Amino acid sequence: MHPRRPDGFDGLGYRGGARDEPGFGGAFPARSFSSASDLSRWVTSPPDIPGSRNLHWAEESPPRGAPAPCTPPEAPAEGPCPGGAGRSGGPRRSTGNNLILSILEQLNRFAGFGIGLASLFTENVLAHPCIVLRRQCQVNYHARHYHLTPFTVINIMYSFNKTQGPRALWKGMGSTFIVQGITLGAEGIISEFTPLPREISHKWNPKQIGEHLLLKSLTYIVAMPFYSASLIETVQSEIIRDGAGILECVKEGIGRAVGLGVPHSKRLLPLLSLVFPTVLHGVLHYVISSVVQKVVLLILKRKAYDGRLAESASPVQSVLDAYFPELIANFAASLCSDVTLYPLETVLHRLHVQGTRTIIDNTDLGYEVLPINTQYEGLRDCVRTVRQEEGLLGFYKGFGAVGVQYALHAAVLQITRAIYSTLLQNSA
Repeated sequence: MHPRRPDGFDGLGYRGGARDEPGFGGAFPARSFSSASDLSRWVTSPPDIPGSRNLHWAEESPPRGAPAPCTPPEAPAEGPCPGGAGRSGGPRRSTGNNLILSILEQLNRFAGFGIGLASLFTENVLAHPCIVLRRQCQVNYHARHYHLTPFTVINIMYSFNKTQGPRALWKGMGSTFIVQGITLGAEGIISEFTPLPREISHKWNPKQIGEHLLLKSLTYIVAMPFYSASLIETVQSEIIRDGAGILECVKEGIGRAVGLGVPHSKRLLPLLSLVFPTVLHGVLHYVISSVVQKVVLLILKRKAYDGRLAESASPVQSVLDAYFPELIANFAASLCSDVTLYPLETVLHRLHVQGTRTIIDNTDLGYEVLPINTQYEGLRDCVRTVRQEEGLLGFYKGFGAVGVQYALHAAVLQITRAIYSTLLQNSA
């Protein structure tokens, strides 16, 4: 078998003639090639491999000096083709879309955090002056002005701020956070060491609901002495306060539970007599707020779903629909439960404060102080006494503060919604 190479071809430096180097001595006769066709028989260009040098099937290598062909649509170029007409590249457009989606995703997370933070700030901080005045009006059996409208409430709040300073409307705010923390901690610990469910699954049954409500009842019982101490801090007049620390609520709550360290009189009701009204109010508040929240959330989601079916929703509306229905449902649930249980809350607060030697502000004048000298024997006696001496509207003293509180909450939600709508539209 003869090798397929010309005579004198050593694979390194073929010149088409005999080798002159010593050692060959003309052993291989010289052979010249006169045309390119003779060379093409032996020297060929490598085949075009798909994927090599950005080539595709049925394409050949461009000749030297010729402009490179434009990339086909399957793999669009990032810029205009060299030597040819330029056109917009797909990856550039894709990169811009990815950037917009990334910005919207970050704004989505920021919107969820910001909206939730604004709602919590409004409920626990901004609305605290309304809670203070509302509780002071509820326990003030001396009052002749019931403050049923927001207008009189705003007037008396201005009077307190003028005579006692801003601290008169923000007192006891730290203790309210402590009570919330104790409530959450007690619920978690009890559910951890007992089979009582902390949440109700979708496949609920009456037994599961009963066990869940039992967990809530035990939680309210544990937090009851601390709630009583926090209530006293919010209604106590700033004029006679001695600058108690933030942990004073814990100290007073423990003292109230064990019966030590708390100044009391014979009119002080034992905690056992406060268990039933406290648990009743807490469970009813939880049940009403949960039911209203589920119903309102279902209606809002159905409405949003119908709107998406009617026309395509914008990314801005999608972000708003992801967070605001739940906030609106929580707002409606809290409002309905507070309004419905306001008379029971008035009775409960009077029972908790009785016999604690608490001095409250005069809600009729806006200055001076008044002692609490009630002598209720229990829940029934308190209800009967209030109805006889103060009338049915006596259960709604300070109700105007509820209107101010939720009007302020609604305004903050609307302002937050408008701000985030503007930010998202500018980013989109």
